[in-house]
Amino acid sequence: MTPVEALQKALAAEHASVYLYGLLGARASASAQPVLFARLEQAYAEHRTARDDLVARLARRDVDPVASETDYAAPGPTSTPEEIEAVARTLERRVALTYGETVAHTAGEDRLAAVGALDATAVRGLGFGEPPTDFPGLG
Repeated sequence: MTPVEALQKALAAEHASVYLYGLLGARASASAQPVLFARLEQAYAEHRTARDDLVARLARRDVDPVASETDYAAPGPTSTPEEIEAVARTLERRVALTYGETVAHTAGEDRLAAVGALDATAVRGLGFGEPPTDFPGLG
């Protein structure tokens, strides 16, 4: 995998995360589950920032960034707060694996950014109940 391919793959994961966190936020209640809603809102904002950073990195290389899909299926049901948290954990695990690959296939500033994104996604996962691991992002 080339560095550009790794960045494109990370961008595709961020597109999916932005979409799906929007969906999860719409399924949660700010009044009934304020902590969960705040975590979802923060995750949405952080994934948007990561997505925008990846778009900028690719644009600096004169590479057209991979486009977002028109729709993404949630990786599980989203009817209860527990189900919403489970989907959020799955999203963060998937993004962590993608950033693990990005770290392995990039260097310099791109690798540093990927390490930071991997760290951020691992911490977000903990907030949704993901158990800690020694090496997040490794399959």
